[in-house]
Amino acid sequence: MIRTAGVDVGTGAIKTVIFETGDDGKAHWLVKRVNRVRQRDPFQLATEAYHAALEESGMRPGDLDYVATTGEGESLPFHTGHFYSMTTHARGAIFLDPEARGALDVGALHGRAIRMDARGKVLSYKMTSQCASGSGQFLENISRYLGIAQDEIGALSKQGDSPEKVSGICAVLAETDVINMVSRGISAANILRGIHSSMADRLAKLVKTIGTVDGVVLMTGGLAHDEGLVAAMQDAMRQEKVQWPVRNHPDSLYAGAIGAALWGAFRHARMTQFDGLQQAA
Repeated sequence: MIRTAGVDVGTGAIKTVIFETGDDGKAHWLVKRVNRVRQRDPFQLATEAYHAALEESGMRPGDLDYVATTGEGESLPFHTGHFYSMTTHARGAIFLDPEARGALDVGALHGRAIRMDARGKVLSYKMTSQCASGSGQFLENISRYLGIAQDEIGALSKQGDSPEKVSGICAVLAETDVINMVSRGISAANILRGIHSSMADRLAKLVKTIGTVDGVVLMTGGLAHDEGLVAAMQDAMRQEKVQWPVRNHPDSLYAGAIGAALWGAFRHARMTQFDGLQQAA
């Protein structure tokens, strides 16, 4: 039995999971938790989240075989090893949806499209530029300006019947577009639906650049739970004449942390096997 933790340090949230992997290779999670950063020190918060997860599972640090970090977590003092986000989101997507052969991670600062095989090996990868308006931070800023709670964005967006797309690729210019829309009396629903459509258009084009995906594209990251963006992505993929299904999962937010924990278990098993061979020699 291998017990591992995965800690995904993102710009907007810290995701922490603890997994148990049996001798048969089957893995299941024991704990999952998310902590929003909200202007707090992300590394201090990640440390607190890690210890809280241990307490919730009834474990001590010594009970874990491997602590894997991803995202910006490489400098955390308690980690055993670190994995790049594209590899952890790929592996996490397959765990959540075995039919996934692509992952679209839409986080606080950027979006990235990943194509992988059934084992989680990354075959191709493409990321948006940091200044692009297709990010969670941009959408959070807009919702704050409109006076709308983030968990209301998706449902309200789907009510829009005459969306106006933002023209600016840069987040600053896009926010200017939104201010002009408000001054012209455009409803919040149509503004949000237009933003989602603009974001989805760029993200669908991003997905096309990674090559043919022989399966499902699973949305991961914080915006994977935005039902308005998911619906807009499905529309945009049809408009781009892309046949790969796009969907999300109730635990899409944890994909990076899941992948880190699972890769950690794999690495620990390989290290243990190598040590056994050395001792036998």
